[in-house]
Amino acid sequence: MTISYLGHSSFLLVSDAGTRVVTDPYGGIGYPFPHVAADLVTVSHGHYDHAAVSLVQGDPEVADKEGHFTLGDIEVQAFPCFHDDMQGRKRGHNLAFRFTVDGVTVLHLGDIGEPCNADFVKKVGKVDILLVPVGGVFTVDAAGAKQYVDAIAPKTVIPMHFKTPDLNIGIKGLGNFLELFPAADIVRSGPFKAGDAAFEGKIVVMERMK
Repeated sequence: MTISYLGHSSFLLVSDAGTRVVTDPYGGIGYPFPHVAADLVTVSHGHYDHAAVSLVQGDPEVADKEGHFTLGDIEVQAFPCFHDDMQGRKRGHNLAFRFTVDGVTVLHLGDIGEPCNADFVKKVGKVDILLVPVGGVFTVDAAGAKQYVDAIAPKTVIPMHFKTPDLNIGIKGLGNFLELFPAADIVRSGPFKAGDAAFEGKIVVMERMK
């Protein structure tokens, strides 16, 4: 499987057999969504910066509900959680998606806002690659994201949903999160092959595909 970063909380996962998944496509955030096609689009919640399904090319299936299914060679499970730290009373619900692709497990936490808890960690199980929001305000902040990293203990961590110069959403930048880890554990990358030993034990800051 190859992982590419499309910006904000959106990634393109492509299995070795060619099945394509796009997570949380966005619109109206200050920069355009790239031209990309998919077989499946996952939507963690219905906000405009995570649910712009019409911008994904092709005729993808859409997953936006709790459940477990298989699409081609990709196994998908959606876990319910909350978009805030008040059990959804502020911003509602969120879905975390776990993908099992070519023997690698990827967990996309969407806009998770609730503090890390043991029940959730037990439900999601083994995770090789964790895609975690770090910008705070609408999600967990850097410290909250670190709690998920420590509890889930993935092989590789990819931060998402953080402020960049061209993003028009008022969230925090990446720096506060990266400061919580040794500099030697942080690498920068474009698209990469999941399972590559060079990325194990690393925080991978991905370059956005344009």
